[in-house]
Amino acid sequence: MIKTLTDNIKNQINAYVLNQETMTELSLVAMFAGGHVLLEGVPGLAKTLWVKSLARVLDVGCKRVQFTSDLMPSDILGTKVYNQQSSVFELKKGPLFTQILLADEINRTPPKTQSALLEAMEERAITIDGETHTLTEPFFVMATQNPIEYEGTYPLPEALTDRFMMKVVLTYPGVAAEKQLLQMYHQGFDATLLSETSLRPAANARDIAEARREVQAVTVEDGLFNYIVSVVETTRRMGAVQYGASPRGSVALLLASKTYAAMQGRDFVIPDDVRFLAAPVLRHRVILKPEAEIEGITPDGIIDTILGQVKAPR
Repeated sequence: MIKTLTDNIKNQINAYVLNQETMTELSLVAMFAGGHVLLEGVPGLAKTLWVKSLARVLDVGCKRVQFTSDLMPSDILGTKVYNQQSSVFELKKGPLFTQILLADEINRTPPKTQSALLEAMEERAITIDGETHTLTEPFFVMATQNPIEYEGTYPLPEALTDRFMMKVVLTYPGVAAEKQLLQMYHQGFDATLLSETSLRPAANARDIAEARREVQAVTVEDGLFNYIVSVVETTRRMGAVQYGASPRGSVALLLASKTYAAMQGRDFVIPDDVRFLAAPVLRHRVILKPEAEIEGITPDGIIDTILGQVKAPR
């Protein structure tokens, strides 16, 4: 079921978000695995269009929040408002009460507001004035950050970045895809009017829950458990690394591998699944030493080295 579902979703989204198939694949892996995605890329690479397209195809609620330096926690969580007619305080829900949230430029808001996302992302719940409100599943956060502007930003603390299952790095779509994009707009396409496109609901919340149960049934051989642990543990012993991935990274890599296997139509994980997902799952969990960054060493380079060193099971 999950393979048919994901193929339908990918076909619809890729018709409008051009040459970003990897972002689509990885983001769907994270969503079906119950995780969240941190997107890094310059503005204008169709991140908002992708999220809105996904929400339309899945027929679920979607909200976008532009994070700014003056955004307060109550602006995204909500607050209690006194109703004079009923003489009681009523909850005015914030944009976090949704199923798919686009947190745009999350590193532009202060840590106090960034931390307001932690409980929602990890516990699927929001606490306001001592009262806990459970969020509706699926709850999926896609946060973006601009890699070229650092003035006026607040770098995400490791505690927050670790809550994201993956960090996906976006690149330009390429000349051919950009020309096709121009032709689409020339013919009348408008990214703000998705109701006029061919995007149609392909699933609902119940289908997503069923797909997640299918992922749980994917089998993993003992050798692959050892392989995942070896890859993650080696990140802690590399000379250029100050802090390696935590056990949460191992769990994320396992769940992502199981989900990706199911999306490929398999009920078992193979080493290539782990290798494909290692960089997006671990790159934001590998903290380099300052001198290593000066030398031009990157987390992706470290992960590639580790994958070359750790022997995969047959």
